[in-house]
Amino acid sequence: MSDPTALPGVAVIGGGPAGLMAAETARAAGIEVDLYEAKGSVGRKFLIAGKGGLNLTHGEDRPGFDRRYRERSEAVGAWLDDFDAAALREWARGLGVETYVGSSGRVFPLDRKAAPLLRGWVRRLRDQGVSFHVQHRWEGWDSDGALRFSTPTGELAARHRAIVLALGGASWPQLGSDGAWQPWLAARGVDTAPLVPANCGFDIDWSAHFVQRHAGAPLKPVIAHWREDGADHALQGECVVTANGIEGSLVYAISAPLRDAIAHDGRAMLTLDLAPGRDLDRLRADLAKPRNGRSMSDHLRRQAGLNGVKTALLYEVLGKNGLADADRVARTIKRLPLTLLRPRPVYEVISSAGGVRLEAMNEALMLNALPGVFCAGEMLDWEAPTGGYLLNASFASGRRAGLGAVDWLARSTDIRG
Repeated sequence: MSDPTALPGVAVIGGGPAGLMAAETARAAGIEVDLYEAKGSVGRKFLIAGKGGLNLTHGEDRPGFDRRYRERSEAVGAWLDDFDAAALREWARGLGVETYVGSSGRVFPLDRKAAPLLRGWVRRLRDQGVSFHVQHRWEGWDSDGALRFSTPTGELAARHRAIVLALGGASWPQLGSDGAWQPWLAARGVDTAPLVPANCGFDIDWSAHFVQRHAGAPLKPVIAHWREDGADHALQGECVVTANGIEGSLVYAISAPLRDAIAHDGRAMLTLDLAPGRDLDRLRADLAKPRNGRSMSDHLRRQAGLNGVKTALLYEVLGKNGLADADRVARTIKRLPLTLLRPRPVYEVISSAGGVRLEAMNEALMLNALPGVFCAGEMLDWEAPTGGYLLNASFASGRRAGLGAVDWLARSTDIRG
């Protein structure tokens, strides 16, 4: 049998932020690194995320930052202990990318672009000796335990002393995250949770008339109200009416409890305050004033500050006859009920939840069932809202997996030596 220590050091499979960070970390320790990417270039989803302004991380202080990861806050918090928002900003500065904290607390590069950062990062990795292999799609292991890749020139088998899988979840499959890895890991005894939508919109059974006139209309500002763990919650923000239902930053921020409610009860209830600046008593009094021949829509505009899609939502929920009761209208403006039927399909949403359960790996993110194989990024069973939390934890998990691979190789060498 050949000497395992003669094999190349680390194979990193997946060229997103987690994979690139794992490669950088291992290479910085002097380990030979081969990075394999299914697409023709790395970081494609990263570039898409930066189209509206790259949101690298968030300025929220810890432990509030950690709580954004819900039931995984402790585990993800441990990753952030090694690579938090401040460390990520300093890392970006090392690539010549200065950052700033926006009014929302989100952290952006000064130019708000992803491409310059990615180009500089890949250039530095190449200069440091990371070998990139694009158009190499991983297809599991062969019967001899070698990694299988399909390439433009045929199938390739490769062996390495350690492996970091950073294959993404199931969102945006056209960019490479298609979840195809699930059966390959399950066949080797790795416990995984189903990949489900996260940071997603939801379907609502709108009328055809409402969709025709108002699909694409923004709702702002509104306050969303929902129940989670037996308690009432509220959050102000903006969202968008779609042909299928509702989406946007406000909905994404609370999508996890809404998705879970649908999974448990078959549907979820979301209520919207369409007039955040007016209390119920004022609305009641204002709406009870005589209309003096004005249309109901004009009356709502004058007395409640509603127009366009907000007025249409009242018609959609109450019907034309229901608008005759001023008290009922006022209460509905403050708590407009929307029944969410299902989350949007996982392949079209921003990110996915589920994946390799953290209980299936040790603190270094090495799989218990596959010694020497580490996982990082969105393929792990954790989730976070948009706003920089998702990216920061992906970077941090890649760093932890890279460090784990370095330590594994060192200990393996010591044992054999």
